[in-house]
Order: sequence, then C-alpha cells, then structure tokens
Amino acid sequence: MSSTVIDKDNRRIQRYALSLPARVEVQVDHKFAWNEITRLEDVSAFGAALNLKRPVKRGRLLVISVPMPRQLRCYDYLEPQYRIWGLVRRCIPLGDDPAAESYAVGIAFIGKNPPSSYNDNPSKLYDLADREDGGLWEVIDADPNPDDSDLPSYLRRHTRFAIPESLLIEMLDENGDVSASEVSVTENISVGGAAVFTSFDVKNGAFLRVKSPRHDLSIISIVRGRHLGPDGIVRLHLEFIDHLYPLEGIE
Repeated sequence: MSSTVIDKDNRRIQRYALSLPARVEVQVDHKFAWNEITRLEDVSAFGAALNLKRPVKRGRLLVISVPMPRQLRCYDYLEPQYRIWGLVRRCIPLGDDPAAESYAVGIAFIGKNPPSSYNDNPSKLYDLADREDGGLWEVIDADPNPDDSDLPSYLRRHTRFAIPESLLIEMLDENGDVSASEVSVTENISVGGAAVFTSFDVKNGAFLRVKSPRHDLSIISIVRGRHLGPDGIVRLHLEFIDHLYPLEGIE
C-alpha cells in the first residue's frame, strides 16, 4: 500500500492511501442523528480523510467503524470492525455546484470513547490541544470566539455576514411534513447557519426547512437559539445540517 509522511508539531505520522469501507455516525443532538457508508481516502493511526454527502461542522464529534489493519489500531486488535471516535478538523465542499453533494472531511481520532460532556450535549463542539505529558493531543472545549486569523480559510470558523437573504422557512412536524411556512429574511448568514426573523413560536432543537429561491436550494436546519430583538421581532439562530449555504462572491 502506498503512503506519504507528514510532519506535524515535530511528530511524523504515516498516512496510507487505503480505500477502506467506513460507516460514519453523527449525532446532531439528542433527537436527530444520521449515518452514511463511505470509503476512506487515506488513514493513519491518528486520523483519516473521507468524503461525505452531508457537511459536518468543524469541532463536532463523530464515530466511524472501519476494518482497520491491526498495525494502525490502538485497541480492539481482533475485532473485525474498529470503532473509533473522531473530531472533525476540516470540511470542504467538493466541486463548483453551490448545492454541493459531496464534502471532503478530515478527522482526528480521539479514542474509544467520547468526552463525558458529549453524553449530556451531543451538539457540543471541541478542539485539540497539546498534552502536558507529551502525548499526541487532548480534547478540550472549543473556544466560542476563536482567533482564526492565522489559519487557512478552510480551517476558520464560519464567518457570518450581515446581509439580507430572502428565504422560505418551513416548520416540520414529527413526520417531517410541513406544518407551517413563512417568507423571511436573514439578519446575518454564514455557510453553516443564519439568524432569521420569524413569527414562529419554536423552541431550541426544533427542525426547520430553509429554502432559497435564488439558489434553488433546500436545507434542513435545527434551531440552536432564539432571542427577541429591540424591534420586538424574534430571531432564530439556525444551524444548517445537510448542506452548506453558497456565499460565493461574499466570503
């Protein structure tokens, strides 16, 4: 099998171009989860690269199951499937289509189990930090307002732009059917989420479908917060789940 060597923080990590089948499981919150069967692009003992049909936010945890060669495992050497948790480090749309159907995802492996805080809040975001004992890394809570100025653009947090985008917002019931809809505009928007004006009385964790007539695009979204503005209008803070929003010419 072919391989390349990369140098990160003076540690040399052997990466192998192995097209292994992998099952990826993502828990968006306590109610919503999704999984996908894909193939690895390359892998090492400490991480992997793969393509997915849905975007995954940088800092989110996921778990993958893969028939990993024993020499690349840290445990479960005799199990047919190696099940390991990973932290998303990058997610890049592939191709030029605004409604991207594939995303290149880079994952850093963190071990057999997630942090204990994950069980209380699966939507929590994490980051990596150097370990005091000289180990590879440790998982820490993500900084809610990180300084990304020294990072390449694909590793930066999603920048929000204070621009009005016209959207159709659809409220979904437990069966995924539309129970109500309204035309709205954004107060701000990024490729991964938006704040939208609304008359809907919905709580955190509710699912909405956002449609953009301009881009002929439909995105499943989850309500992450809401607040009442000084103008008396409610804003919903949405996280886009199954697509990124195209902002070409703005970012």
